[in-house]
Amino acid sequence: MELHPRPTGGEPVPWAFPAPERTDLPNGLKLLRVNRPGQQVIAVEVCVPVPLTAEPEGLEGVAALMVRALSEGTEQHSAEEFAAELERCGATLDAHADHAAIRVSLEVPASRLERGMELLADALRAPAFADAEVERLVRNRLDEIPHELANPARRAAMALSAELFPADSRMSRPRQGSEESVARIDPAAVRDFYAAQVRPTGSSVVIVGDFAGVDLDAVVERTLGRWRGEAAAPAVVLPVTADDTGRVVIVDRPGSVQTQVLIGRVGPDRHDMVWPAQLLGVYCLGGTLTSRLDRVLREEKGYTYGMRAFAQVLRSSSAGDGAAMLAISGSVATDVTGPAMADLWQVLRTLAESGLTDDERDVAVRNLVGVAPLRFETAASVASTIADQVDQQLPDDFQAKLYARLAETGTVEATAAAVNAFPVDRLVTVLVGDAGQIAGPLKELGIGEVTVVTA
Repeated sequence: MELHPRPTGGEPVPWAFPAPERTDLPNGLKLLRVNRPGQQVIAVEVCVPVPLTAEPEGLEGVAALMVRALSEGTEQHSAEEFAAELERCGATLDAHADHAAIRVSLEVPASRLERGMELLADALRAPAFADAEVERLVRNRLDEIPHELANPARRAAMALSAELFPADSRMSRPRQGSEESVARIDPAAVRDFYAAQVRPTGSSVVIVGDFAGVDLDAVVERTLGRWRGEAAAPAVVLPVTADDTGRVVIVDRPGSVQTQVLIGRVGPDRHDMVWPAQLLGVYCLGGTLTSRLDRVLREEKGYTYGMRAFAQVLRSSSAGDGAAMLAISGSVATDVTGPAMADLWQVLRTLAESGLTDDERDVAVRNLVGVAPLRFETAASVASTIADQVDQQLPDDFQAKLYARLAETGTVEATAAAVNAFPVDRLVTVLVGDAGQIAGPLKELGIGEVTVVTA
């Protein structure tokens, strides 16, 4: 029998997150491109700088409904025809509205790029917003809301936002609107919001993939280059303020066998110099199954299937007045809610007293930096991250430099950032569960005033 020689690994190839090449289009649209040889599915992200604060008062959710309606027909195609055209060219089109901006995403095979871009351009510059389609989307959204309220994780997120932010802040209310605000939205409101806000001037398009044999400039000019419109009036964006006075809010779910846990406060955004250390420290605390929270609450105590800590950007600003949500989330059995919270607080106290270990820091760096090339294997993952940089007003080399900063961050810096992220006396704790069983033990912990609200 003849055996082929065992294959051996090649030389490691240096990797860095790619920097986009920038071009300004005559219609005011900014083009950011990254050529990725071999990526035959091209990813396109359009960033329109329309924050949720641009929504008219009382019509919260109109932005989310408007972006959903972009793919429900254009001046050229009915909703059914538009969906069929996307399917013919193997493309997917998605959109969402967030606190910072509106994003419209396209993935399409390189061989069908121009046709996919034509459909994307039609959705942006000439959406139909037919009465019947918008009314259907409103009904769909109203049907979704009771399901969201029944979902413990979603209900906890709503309660935390309402607790942290002032009542007049857009961040205190559901991103896609409440039942009351959505019920007020009609087709005219959607058309008015689009006409007032969605313009090419000031917007950006990120395109990532294999451009071999593609005249990208010509394709963009023939498609998105036809989109016209002056810059929209800037929306009023106030500095983010929040009240992180230590307290506990229990959303009562009588008979619940589990308690959904969400603990949070507001911290600095990605412009702050502490971000790399904060990212590393929070990952050490609860970024993976081997992090400290899970080692205690899952492996040693058996309270939970998993407890995670994370930092999520809410709004990022080059002026430095943005913010990120710093949070710990998971679920525990109802009968151990009190002991689990006591042990969680003890983990935070021990972190403040003794700090992280060098081993914890090293494992976190390997996980965050070492797997980065795998995270960005697809064009979509690269395009989404570059679009995040655009929305968050970050420089084009931010992500590339972030990994170098993470590798340079020491254990002491990561510890200080994690402790500052989760001070034991400045955390708002939301628990969705059976108040009759968990309120007493939580009061005994002394981590803040306990309030019970109905679901």
